[in-house]
Amino acid sequence: MKENKDIVQAVTEAIEGKRDLFIQVSDQIWGYAETRFEEVRSAELLCRALEQEGFHVERRVAELDTGFIGSYGSGSPVIAILGEFDALASLSQEAGKASFAPVMPGANGHGCGHNLLGAGSLAAAVAVKDYFVKQGITGTIRYYGCPAEESGSGKAYMARAGLFEDVDAAFCWHPATTNVVMHMSSLANLHVHFKFAGKSAHAAAAPHLGRSALDAVELMNVGVNYLREHMISEARIHYAVTNTGGFAPNVVQAEAEVNYLIRAPKAFQVHPLFERVLDVARGAALMTGTKMSYHYEGGASNLIPNATLEGKMHEFLQELDLPLYTDEEISFAKAILDTIPADDRQAAAAQVGKDAAAMLMEMPLAGFVAPLMDRMIVMPGSTDVGDVSWNVPTAQCGTATWAFATQAHSWQAVAQGKSGYAHKGMLLAGKAMACTAIAAVLDPSLIAKAKVELLERLGGETYVAPFPAEVKPPASQSQPSVVTV
Repeated sequence: MKENKDIVQAVTEAIEGKRDLFIQVSDQIWGYAETRFEEVRSAELLCRALEQEGFHVERRVAELDTGFIGSYGSGSPVIAILGEFDALASLSQEAGKASFAPVMPGANGHGCGHNLLGAGSLAAAVAVKDYFVKQGITGTIRYYGCPAEESGSGKAYMARAGLFEDVDAAFCWHPATTNVVMHMSSLANLHVHFKFAGKSAHAAAAPHLGRSALDAVELMNVGVNYLREHMISEARIHYAVTNTGGFAPNVVQAEAEVNYLIRAPKAFQVHPLFERVLDVARGAALMTGTKMSYHYEGGASNLIPNATLEGKMHEFLQELDLPLYTDEEISFAKAILDTIPADDRQAAAAQVGKDAAAMLMEMPLAGFVAPLMDRMIVMPGSTDVGDVSWNVPTAQCGTATWAFATQAHSWQAVAQGKSGYAHKGMLLAGKAMACTAIAAVLDPSLIAKAKVELLERLGGETYVAPFPAEVKPPASQSQPSVVTV
């Protein structure tokens, strides 16, 4: 279609003309490596980049210290581009090194590529804005700065606050090992922190006077493990002990804490499962004579796909020029592939199919666009994009920013976060989102059809935030500092 080609050309020129800005922003965020709700410098860097591009930026939206919205234009339609920028704990790794080498042991790292995600979405928003200006188009483009995707669910707080109520279509992407438009759902979840309070005592002289909070945590974990036999097979429960109450075995631990992540395909399946986990925690407290308290850390709804928008995004991903890679980039990608265990490679091969896997084993940077999925799959993970998708038609793509078989949340993903091919994949994602957003603005019937599809998929259900209204996002403990773009 000529209209598609004109959009592709305009978007490509806009993003390539400012590629250095987007790469600089991505690399700076990679260096900041701030975890959920602490992304002070990363958020401010993106805010300033948006302001320099003419966007009006509203900071601290939905009571999120690091949440923001950058807006350009006015009136309808309203298009949202979703950006993330949080890192993961304990994934520090040197960039460009194909061996495990933490910059600082135990420090944070961008193991899910959200430095690229945030900057790629910035590229998309700027390209749409530039198109509006050049063509004199009426409409609104918004960049949603969404903190704490990793178990904190910043988008759920935004959705609960009604920040997507007037949005007509939303677009997002994620770093990946292939170029693909995602037609999938995800698991809904609740992230809950449990704390047990007991009584300290000398573990040898007066054990009968102590009440062990650590015993309570251990009994809770054992009880939940027995629960696994009696829940639907698609559900998942994970936990991490965050406070053992000390390091002295001769002291009865007066406090102990554990984090739980509870998942199921649908939100209505998560909450009953949580109630059962809560009963186990109560039982553990009763057995040990301790007191139990809990609070919500976050939660996410299951993702509602939208084939209407996904089909258009796939069209553009096919029409855009795919990246060309240098010998140095290919060599580094092969070196990364060599570090990936055989089991991980086999799992990746099963996902892409025999022919594609054989090609990617030889050349681990995807030089093709995967076919559009003809049936919905359920991703075994969770994403707070789900909370957006319950409120507005939403489409996502993935682009090749990592060598084949790279696992998210790994040191290999961190090592590739500033690579030349990661930057190229990031810019490709920005182009695909921008092109699809512009097409939606130019063709009101596309948005109308996408909205009808959303209503059909919801089947009369309405959005309910995954956690209660009284739950507030945690305040950032970081201090703002000067950042430059």
